[in-house]
Amino acid sequence: MDESTESGGHAVTRTALLEAAADVFADVGFQNATIREICQKAGANVAAVNYHFRDKEGLYSEVLRVQGRLAQSRFPSNAGLADDAPAEQRLEVFIRSFLQRVLSEEIANRHGRMMAREMVEPTAALDQLVRQIIQPQANQLHEIVGSLLPAGTPPETVRLHSLSIVGQILFYAHCRPVLSRLEPRSAYDFIELDQLTQHITRFSLAALRDSSPTPTRRRTASSSRRPISR
Repeated sequence: MDESTESGGHAVTRTALLEAAADVFADVGFQNATIREICQKAGANVAAVNYHFRDKEGLYSEVLRVQGRLAQSRFPSNAGLADDAPAEQRLEVFIRSFLQRVLSEEIANRHGRMMAREMVEPTAALDQLVRQIIQPQANQLHEIVGSLLPAGTPPETVRLHSLSIVGQILFYAHCRPVLSRLEPRSAYDFIELDQLTQHITRFSLAALRDSSPTPTRRRTASSSRRPISR
């Protein structure tokens, strides 16, 4: 066997392990997954995990990274929009691509379930995922939101507005079991995704336009002792 054939065989095995591991990790989580089950599903020798990924932690970290890159490449945050496009348009595109990543059946089926588990039981792999994939997206959203807020808006205010936008999007992903019972559906179609995009965009823009700070009323000693009317 020549080197190219051997290298090709290793690549096939590596891909099979990543695919099998994505299914197993999504189904049972990192803690309950076993190397033996993953290798059986991939049709690979147990030693192959050590060869390609060192251990289960290394395999899991790579699966998260690959699935994250796949979601990002399938639905990029800017969707090819020019950097100098109006901020309102860039926000809408960001929201739509984010919704597609977390609600699209082809992506969310595995990556979404793995990420949901990471939110409840984070592993060391999350640090790398945040650094390589999530932080750049957060920076992009902060830049968009900052350009929509008045000049001189404190960075903490920009961050909170950005997180509120993300929270609206993730609600539809993490609460799908409840939402599917309130409004039975097997998946979101393109029309529904577009409706959600427009709603979240309009809602967020309205909040950003009304973000001027309001004076805080000081509580006086007398007001704090005011009895509750019955």
